[in-house]
This record gives sequence, structure tokens and C-alpha cells, in this order.
Amino acid sequence: MELHQVVKHAEDLDRAVAFYTDILGGELIAKFEPPGLAFLRIGDARLLLEHGAPSALIYLRVEDVRIAATSLADRGVTIESPPHRIHVDTDGAFGEPGWEEWMAFIKDSEGNLVGLASRHASSELAPKNGL
Repeated sequence: MELHQVVKHAEDLDRAVAFYTDILGGELIAKFEPPGLAFLRIGDARLLLEHGAPSALIYLRVEDVRIAATSLADRGVTIESPPHRIHVDTDGAFGEPGWEEWMAFIKDSEGNLVGLASRHASSELAPKNGL
């Protein structure tokens, strides 16, 4: 089984499509007017943007959430919650043991919350030169 499609509310379909393609790098598959639907490819799953849909919280895996959040903020995206470590995976339940899970939350163009997530080896996050 794999994730096929997620739907998110889009108050302004054109604005939402621009956000998910131009800002987050998704690929527009198809847009239907009427009834006001847009399908985008995000990784191996589809994202459906629709005016009548409820808001949904999605998490997008990025290479480094700290860099992604800075880049998105520089492009005017609202950072709802800055990058922070949420978990040290000591047992390896989500991947390699000892790696850290980091997340940040942004607002999309329609006011929906979007999570950004990345994993990092603990040594990557250790202070450099004693700082």
C-alpha cells in the first residue's frame, strides 16, 4: 500500500497552484475549470487542490528543514514554527538509529499549515569549535 492522493483546501486555485509549483516545486498534472480542481505531483503522491475541500495537514520531506525554512522565508513564505528537533530516534524506529527528526511548519498561500521534515545524523548537528 502507498499514499495515492491528499486533498487540500484552495480558496484561490491559481494562487494555490503557483505556490505548490513555483515555491514548493510540485508538478502540475491537470487543472479542471469548472469545477475548480488542480492535481499536482508531489513525490510519488498526488495533491488535489479544491475550493470545497477541508484543510489538511501534510508533511513534506525535504533534504534539510533548516535550509528549506530559511529559503522559503526569504521568498516571503510565513514560517509558523521554525525548525526544531522533535525526536532522537535512538531505537531506529523511523530509519537509522541515533538520527534526529527535525520539523518546521509553514503556511501555504491559502492559509493551510504544511509541515516540513528532515532527518539528520546527530553528528551533523553537534556544535562546531565548542560553540
